[in-house]
Amino acid sequence: MPEAPEVAALAGDLKQRIGGRVVERLDVPAFAALKTVALQSAELRGRRVDDVGRHGKFLDLRLGGDHLIVHLARAGWITWREETPRTPPRPGRGPLAARLVLAEEDEAPAGCLDVTEAGTKKSLALYLVSDPAEVPGIARIGPDPLGPSFTLESFEGILAGAGRAQIKGVLRDQSLMAGIGNAYSDEILHAARMSPFKPAAMGHDDARRLHEALTGTLREAAERAAGLSAASLKREKKRGLRVHGRAGEACPVCGDVIRQVVFADSSLQYCPACQTGGTVLADRGMSRLLK
Repeated sequence: MPEAPEVAALAGDLKQRIGGRVVERLDVPAFAALKTVALQSAELRGRRVDDVGRHGKFLDLRLGGDHLIVHLARAGWITWREETPRTPPRPGRGPLAARLVLAEEDEAPAGCLDVTEAGTKKSLALYLVSDPAEVPGIARIGPDPLGPSFTLESFEGILAGAGRAQIKGVLRDQSLMAGIGNAYSDEILHAARMSPFKPAAMGHDDARRLHEALTGTLREAAERAAGLSAASLKREKKRGLRVHGRAGEACPVCGDVIRQVVFADSSLQYCPACQTGGTVLADRGMSRLLK
């Protein structure tokens, strides 16, 4: 799943490619992906792409006063195509969820953005709205850890409010802080040398260490991703990960074996020596909350 650093870089890449361009049409062959009905895709014809930004993990294409919001979910992505297929896509079960076609202009050939989602479980979502706050996920979104207002003081307030909730889940809760997913929460906790099952309500020193790890990890990832094309972002994210997705490999810090805890629909990875005092966590239900 693309998280804040990748979505920020993706927004920058798209802004460079399609900023100021005119929309010819928006095709949505995956009807279930479009979650709104107030604005119709046909209304976008002739609109210019005024800006491309983000809200946490949500990508925001501003089109003449309205917004095309894209949430890529776990397996979604956006690909730029220099050549646009002559015929609109047909509804089906393929990976293509939507296609934004840009009109040919004097100094710019026609092209299109393909919004795709791999796999059979479809969670990708599109919203056509006049205000991003109309999207439920954006309306309840928490502060952005990459923003200047995400101070240690504000972070400690979030942790205190979460109480005994496990810190791994708190980091991923988009209503508490925006843009962190499964991968970077693993990376942040490894950098902070902290158990994923530690309660969120913690002392000042632990909170400061976690805040430094959180902001540092995301900023480093954002710097690595900045300026990269959409085609390169996934590879760069994977290359920069130290523990996530690396179960069975050696920890780059201490050399211990990276372990994982598997849940019904996801997993987490951690280093026992760095994060849990050498204790191997069997699973979420049986493992102790490590302080």
